[in-house]
Amino acid sequence: MLRRSFISRAALGCAAAVALFGLGLGASARAEERFITVASTTSTEDSGLFKALLPTFTAKTGIAVRVVAKGTGQAIDLAKRGDADVLFVHHKPSEDKFVAEGFAAERKPVMYNDFVIVGPAKDPAGVKGSKDVADALGKIAAAKAPFVSRGDDSGTHKAELSLWKTANLDPAKAEGGWYKAIGQGMGPTLNTAAALEGYALADRGTWLNFKNRGGLAVLVEGDKRLFNQYGVMLVSPAKFPHVKAKDGQSFVDWLVSADGQKAIADYQIDGQSLFFPNANEPGA
Repeated sequence: MLRRSFISRAALGCAAAVALFGLGLGASARAEERFITVASTTSTEDSGLFKALLPTFTAKTGIAVRVVAKGTGQAIDLAKRGDADVLFVHHKPSEDKFVAEGFAAERKPVMYNDFVIVGPAKDPAGVKGSKDVADALGKIAAAKAPFVSRGDDSGTHKAELSLWKTANLDPAKAEGGWYKAIGQGMGPTLNTAAALEGYALADRGTWLNFKNRGGLAVLVEGDKRLFNQYGVMLVSPAKFPHVKAKDGQSFVDWLVSADGQKAIADYQIDGQSLFFPNANEPGA
């Protein structure tokens, strides 16, 4: 009986230890589970901006941020399915539509940079130094020089298609195979352009952080039509009750706060700013 009682007490002790250990794991897991999901663009990821910003936000709030980097169109679709807590993209007409359709209560401007046309240093289309992006695209088309498009419904792709329209050209109908839509992000697009010695539209932030430039250089910049604005939205908890509204709003508020705006302004590569905060600019 004594031996049986000892075994019973030992078993109970082990069970209690296991339970306590399990509770400890559970508490730890719960502590680690405080995170939000942000649907954003490849430009914010490929430029290195998130690597610079997110540790500061997490240290301040204890909220981890998991980024799903897609083209703007795909990021919006993700948010429309309720698979993200925050949407952070760069195509204002699409963002305004997202709000109008009830997927967010409001859109807040965060920052801007610009697009540039990069191409081979030998510049067979003769566009180097042009400040007129429509004229430059016309010359590229006339020369049938390789042009690599993201072709992925991203904010950059949408901007590119709009720019072709200003040049009164439809590259989808181009003959000769010079226009190549690859359906991938900014990094692969630039890699392909470098390999083909072709032209491409890129956001300046990704370009500055891009290492595999080959013979590519910035050839066209400075046209006001190359302006590139970013906005952020909390995905509607009214439409998707599982959205982490409090923590998601904390991220939105931090991005547009003085601290968040300073962190964006402070992110530089080789002394060059990649993004310019403008949360307080009316109509941005």
